[in-house]
Amino acid sequence: MRKKKRLIIFLYLDLEKDRQIRPDPLDFPLPKQHRSSLHLPTLALTDSPPSSFLSVCLKKFTICKMPISSYIGSRSRGGPAGTGSGGGGGGGVSWAHSLLPTTKSKHPRKSRRRVLLRDFLFSHFITIGVCLSLILFLAVLFRFGGFSGPISLSSSSSSSTSSGLRSRASRLLRLRPRFRKPPVSTSSIGAASSGAVVDITTKDLYDRIEFLDVDGGPWKQGWRVSYKGDEWDHEKLKIFVVPHSHNDPGWKLTIEQYYEKQSRRILDTIVETLSKDARRKFIWEEMSYLQRWWRDASDSKKETFKNLVSNGQLEIVGGGWVMNDEANSHYYAIIEQMTEGNMWLNDTIGFTPRNGWAIDPFGYSPTMAYLLRRMGFENMLIQRTHYELKKELARHNNLEFVWRQSWDFEETTDIFVHMMPFYSYDIPHTCGPEPAICCQFDFARMHGFLYELCPWRQNPVETNQDNVQERVEKLLDQYRKKSTLYRTNTLLVPLGDDFRYVSVDEAEAQFRNYQILFDYINSNPSLNAEAKFGTLDDYFQTLREEADRINYSRPGEVGSGKVEGFPSLSGDFFTYADRQQDYWSGYYVSRPFFKAVDRVLEHTLRATEMLMALVYGHCHRAHCEKLTTSFAYKLAAARRNLALFQHHDGVTGTAKDHVVEDYGNRMHTSLQDLQFFMSKAIVVLLGVRAEKSEHSPSQFEPEQVRSKFDAQPVHKRIILAHEGTARAVVIFNPLGQTRNEVVMVVVDRPDVTVLDSNWTCIESQVSPELVHAKGNLFTGRHRLHFSVSIPAMGLQTYYIANRFAGCKTVAEPANLKIFSESDSFSCPTSYTCSKEEETEVVEIENHHQMLTFEVKSGLLLNVTRKDGSRHVVGEEIGMYSSTGSGAYLFKPIGHASSIIQSSGDMVVTTGPLMREVFSFPKTGWEETPVSHSTRVYNGINSIQRFLIEKEYHVELLGPGFDDKELIVRYKTDIENKRIFYSDLNGLQMSYRETYDKIPVQGNYYPMPSLAFMQGADGRRFSVHSRQALGAASLKDGWLEIMLDRRLTRDDGRGLGQGVTDNRPMSVLFHIIIESNISSTSNTVSNPSPSNPSLLSHCIGGNLNYPLHMFVAKKAQELSARPVYRSYSGLSASLPCDLHIVSFKLPRPLKFSQKPTTEDPRFVIIFQRRGWDFSYCRKGGSQCSTFADEPVNLFRIFKNLEVSQARATSLNLVHEDVERLGYSDQPGDAAQEGQLLISPMEIMAYKLDFRPHQ
Repeated sequence: MRKKKRLIIFLYLDLEKDRQIRPDPLDFPLPKQHRSSLHLPTLALTDSPPSSFLSVCLKKFTICKMPISSYIGSRSRGGPAGTGSGGGGGGGVSWAHSLLPTTKSKHPRKSRRRVLLRDFLFSHFITIGVCLSLILFLAVLFRFGGFSGPISLSSSSSSSTSSGLRSRASRLLRLRPRFRKPPVSTSSIGAASSGAVVDITTKDLYDRIEFLDVDGGPWKQGWRVSYKGDEWDHEKLKIFVVPHSHNDPGWKLTIEQYYEKQSRRILDTIVETLSKDARRKFIWEEMSYLQRWWRDASDSKKETFKNLVSNGQLEIVGGGWVMNDEANSHYYAIIEQMTEGNMWLNDTIGFTPRNGWAIDPFGYSPTMAYLLRRMGFENMLIQRTHYELKKELARHNNLEFVWRQSWDFEETTDIFVHMMPFYSYDIPHTCGPEPAICCQFDFARMHGFLYELCPWRQNPVETNQDNVQERVEKLLDQYRKKSTLYRTNTLLVPLGDDFRYVSVDEAEAQFRNYQILFDYINSNPSLNAEAKFGTLDDYFQTLREEADRINYSRPGEVGSGKVEGFPSLSGDFFTYADRQQDYWSGYYVSRPFFKAVDRVLEHTLRATEMLMALVYGHCHRAHCEKLTTSFAYKLAAARRNLALFQHHDGVTGTAKDHVVEDYGNRMHTSLQDLQFFMSKAIVVLLGVRAEKSEHSPSQFEPEQVRSKFDAQPVHKRIILAHEGTARAVVIFNPLGQTRNEVVMVVVDRPDVTVLDSNWTCIESQVSPELVHAKGNLFTGRHRLHFSVSIPAMGLQTYYIANRFAGCKTVAEPANLKIFSESDSFSCPTSYTCSKEEETEVVEIENHHQMLTFEVKSGLLLNVTRKDGSRHVVGEEIGMYSSTGSGAYLFKPIGHASSIIQSSGDMVVTTGPLMREVFSFPKTGWEETPVSHSTRVYNGINSIQRFLIEKEYHVELLGPGFDDKELIVRYKTDIENKRIFYSDLNGLQMSYRETYDKIPVQGNYYPMPSLAFMQGADGRRFSVHSRQALGAASLKDGWLEIMLDRRLTRDDGRGLGQGVTDNRPMSVLFHIIIESNISSTSNTVSNPSPSNPSLLSHCIGGNLNYPLHMFVAKKAQELSARPVYRSYSGLSASLPCDLHIVSFKLPRPLKFSQKPTTEDPRFVIIFQRRGWDFSYCRKGGSQCSTFADEPVNLFRIFKNLEVSQARATSLNLVHEDVERLGYSDQPGDAAQEGQLLISPMEIMAYKLDFRPHQ
């Protein structure tokens, strides 16, 4: 067997100046494919302590006549001048003197040169040979040291024991030049790429891990950790104990209840106890509580708090309004909640966080890492990841890594991450691998305090001079064991839990006892350790300093140029499991009603912010400012109520029933306030008449209204009592592109007409309104569909008139087909009905596709495109049974079974603009839990014609549905090999593969807004959702989405209840089936990141940012001139792949009519969508793309002149944009006006503008 060739270098390391130095071998394995073809010499550099052998042949012809060791300098970076070779400093004859002859040569000039060269070659043969070998060695390093692709963690140097993990060689300085993959051009439209070059991907981890759940002993999810004892002889262990208190803004109690009972007292305690001793430290995360405390605190407490922050004793980490969920939250809401907290903190205390702290979200998204990076954060900490992933990363000292986005080829998104290694963030699971020991150092569990004693029956005792040595030995042993799981000798030890430090006595017990332990450790140099209280920033700064001195990089590791010595990683950390088969995939769907309300509040807030900014931009009159200023307080409340619900027990649906109601009421109140302002702002922008008072009634009301916090939205009926009258409908488009759509309003009569603002008749269709009700599907009201065209970020007015209104015909009544075994159905008045019998299938179609349904089940069978291609859909509605599921966990018994039986009721509606199949199926329950509608549209130049609209009305009400989880499943003929993609926070897609070694619940993943699967033939099946849900692909060609769940049992994760407060709700999907038009990578075999098509992006944008419609309260005479017309906020439609994330006034209360150069008053945030150009490149419409149509910031607004533009961070607190990491510097765009933004990036600008004169 041929031996593997390796290059072995023996280096001297000057570990101690006066100590005898002995060489240590460093092994540099070459890539397997090159081992047999390279013949490299083995060099032994054994003359003297090394300096910097990199300098030996890098300087042109600077070889000296002296031992090779002379060219090897200090191991430290940036050493003092003269310590390396070159520069003529000591130890040998200079190069110039070695070449000059001592006597004049008799040879002619040309001959002399040859002789000189020959003599030189002979006299320096060995030296030249060594240099050439070194050059070859360096060439090999440069060629293969940074090879691409994920690096296997299974190396020969790895060991299952910690003693093998931290060998002396891993502490030595390794010579690893920084190699970077050349930047990839971003001028393309952002097609699916081969992915970022990293050392680790989470997919590779899943492929490698066997998920055997082996009992590891005291550290049950790990192994018995040990160490040799000499690991800290040359670099002592630096321990930072970080006191903290995790305060949930709602969980078992509401935020106000928690504040009054605990959080207020905790913040008082922090201020008092930290003031007593400058050595004490603390960190705080949630601004929602700090803002309340600041409101109530005395001036002296506020001043003390500020001083503690400024002197480094108290650090604000994260600084968001809450510690947000990362599975269900949309990136817009994450930006909002982070901005709300960071801006309040900056404005009030003058502090800007730079370290993230997320110890309690149930899984982690790279979207959060990206947003933090673009907010100026440098480091972040995470905790709740799958215990098997933690174990795998810990075995290879990879618990600290640089998180890189999957699309990032230039390392611009890199952020340093510390992952906590153990089960929980409480004190028993943070000091080391043995919780029974660590619990003895949670001094709040001593007798006399409110907390439970240690479950291991070994409780903490007061530390004193008699027991301090024994206590230190026990504690330091845990610290050392934990340290072996990481690369450096800087150790983080969190000290806290939920709502800790609630009293001064409790805080004093912790600080007093630990200080005694620290004093003993620090006074005994033989322990090779230093311990103290610290903040998160203290830890990260010390770690980075150590990593600068000692390179902990592994051979062949890609790493990062941002923080050297650590691996790079891409991917997400879903689905989280904390033990055994307990996967936290249930919260993806828990309380889906409020997940839907969350998205409604998001898009309503976003639209309101736009209208407010536009009103201010155009407004010169004092009453306009008065209108918006009076609303500013309600706007701030709406921002904070949305931010509050992003909490990891809010949007997750994992709070107590009364807490959920509190969240719901807050969101409902804000929705009403926002809609009221919008109804008044549209009047101002349409230029009709500005309201003189903010309290005067609005002329318009929203077309959809909610009666209470847990009620479904209802379309407000438009009443047309008298002939010759009309009601105005004003529609606002919150997107940056013109929208052509078929819209729907509800009217009280079928004989109506639609006119535009020029009094031109518009094609329209009327059909009966249908409802989820057995035996009585018709409400007696009428749905009016008509086509509209709304300008980008603009308003358009339409009129609904009684009867003909000068038009040739009224709205065309739809034809109805009724399929039912019941004789109780009667045809609604004004419609033509036919009752069908003995038909197996029924079809509806538009100009693009035909849908075929099975009559007996009412389910969609297949889709036939107009090009003749047929696509199996195979819709199925099923139910899981469970006795172990709860608010957090999904633990089904087997697979979901179909619940649809034959002989349900079905109504087919056919008209010129909309065609629909409504199915009220028969099930095994008296009260059917689900009904559903399938629609296709025929809009002019509308992307609606490409989509299939599925609306499921769900009612899991009553004990008959206890411990049931409802799903819809699409059993297509796409060969996806159980691989699909789901989105992460609406920003990016993530590869999902179903593993047999993981149970069903572990193969479910979050689906905040989109999931798609794709076959080897390029066909793609995509489902867009307007709310967060969970999805899986459990069999080839299947895509399964959970709709709702009703659970009676607590799942043992602290909530103490099940989830039985289900509400009637609707889930809306937009489905598209696409075929690629050019060659593309095979997503079945290639797990690289994949993007939606441009059409898919457009459909998702329209679904998640719907048109906002407002109806005039009073009818007007048709004989009068149209009062309301149109308004456009933008000068032209933006490219379809450029999305306006937000356009707003961040501080409306501080707005003045005179713009200042210090702080522009408006903010606009853009995202350039990455899309797969192997699919339709025009998005099914007249789309332009950013690559083809540049955008200038100074010219995008209509009738508004941008006076200045300044780039800023996404949280609006940094204007030093170089620290944000963009490859295209947004500051340059702000100066020149030309927008520079790479695919997938989000960029923010502060603007000021004024109306054109």
